[in-house]
Amino acid sequence: MQFLPADMNIIMPEIIMALIAIIILLADLVIKRKKSLAFLGVIGAGVVAYTIMMDSPGAAFSGMFISDGYSKFFKLIFLVNVILVTMISVKYIIIEKINLGEYYSLMLFSTLGMMVMASAGDLITLYVGLELMALSTYVLTGFIRHNTKSNEAAIKYFLLGAFSSAFLLYGISMIYGLTGTLELKDIADYINKNGLENNKVLMLSMILFVVGFGFKIAAAPFHMWAPDAYEGAPTSITAFMSVGTKAAGFAAIGRVFMIALPAIKLEWSTILIPLAILSIAVGNIAAIAQTNIKRMLAYSAIAHAGYALLGVIAADNEGIVSMMSYLMIYTFMNIGAFAVIIMLRGEGAKGEDINDYEGLAKKHPVLAAFMLIFMFSLTGIPPTAGFIGKFYVFMSAINAGYVWPVVVAVIFSAISAYFYLRIVMYMYMKEPINNVGVQNFEPLLSTSPAIGIVLIVAAAALLGIGIFPSFLLELARAAISGF
Repeated sequence: MQFLPADMNIIMPEIIMALIAIIILLADLVIKRKKSLAFLGVIGAGVVAYTIMMDSPGAAFSGMFISDGYSKFFKLIFLVNVILVTMISVKYIIIEKINLGEYYSLMLFSTLGMMVMASAGDLITLYVGLELMALSTYVLTGFIRHNTKSNEAAIKYFLLGAFSSAFLLYGISMIYGLTGTLELKDIADYINKNGLENNKVLMLSMILFVVGFGFKIAAAPFHMWAPDAYEGAPTSITAFMSVGTKAAGFAAIGRVFMIALPAIKLEWSTILIPLAILSIAVGNIAAIAQTNIKRMLAYSAIAHAGYALLGVIAADNEGIVSMMSYLMIYTFMNIGAFAVIIMLRGEGAKGEDINDYEGLAKKHPVLAAFMLIFMFSLTGIPPTAGFIGKFYVFMSAINAGYVWPVVVAVIFSAISAYFYLRIVMYMYMKEPINNVGVQNFEPLLSTSPAIGIVLIVAAAALLGIGIFPSFLLELARAAISGF
């Protein structure tokens, strides 16, 4: 595409994603088979992924948009997320009677917002991407319009999301008033040249950034929306936002803190430590009492945000590499777990209560084996990738001198084994019940080939990365070279 201006070449993946989302929205008027729209979305995301990998690094629009290895890595996470969630949605939205074309279009628009956030070289670009992602996700959360829980979840998510966006925007306005620029690199240069490391306005704006981003990654104490939103949203959308919005928030944290605010690295690391510990503690302790598996995974997501924050706290290249690797691993294990929940969704049961998993191994051993892998990985048991993710996050924090937060994280990680392995105990050590939703599916793929493929891909990725982790780690290291 050399005939296009350089700026257009750099943002070509985002242009393609926007066009595909619009095409699907318009095609819904004439295409009756919604599966075709899902197929179009998956193919489109694949084309965007190819475009990203073929794209050369550079900056567009006077540095407002950056295409580099860091952004490409996160965009691959977003695209893996949207492809896998689209595949698990095909059956689910028919069962829930929400088989509408705008469902797929909104997921692509939300993914587009995430991609813009990952490439933001400017705070306004970051905010625009964040709002595109958030507004699309609010609508998707309330997509089951006839369900009061879904409506309640969307309203709570929207109100608290708007509140957190106000904090972020206020922080942006303060840092602009202080430095006179919104470009991340120029902010860092201005702080260094004028010796503003101890400036109180800069500290306050940094705290506001922590609050705004803390909400997006569902870190405690900014997690209040997550359990209700995760439980009330369509299960496929819960999977989508549990991975996508979290990864986008961490992409933004890496950009802003490591590029714009490295001069006050000690200060923001000090603030993030209690957030990480609190997230790990609240997530793991609250998850113990949950009997609804979606709420359990919501509190699990809060805890995993705390683990990933340990990589950011390290505030060096290895820390960022461990955080990026952790998020890629989290994508597979979390979507895999939600795929099992959707597979259990039927007329007899929703698959959301832990009692639905009683005796699952006796009735459907293949499905139980997949869930076993995902629960082991979320716990951090070798040889799954979850162990590798936690190991490298913990090591990066220890190497940066933060030993005691890692000790606390390890203790709570051991506690998390209780509620993850409780699902395994229900599947393998209890007698089956009669109302499990996947009656008469033999073999596994005959019920929903798309969900079966997602389960196989997720399980293979977790076992592959767990046994051969060097590929993912080297990919992450290559992505941040020059970051």
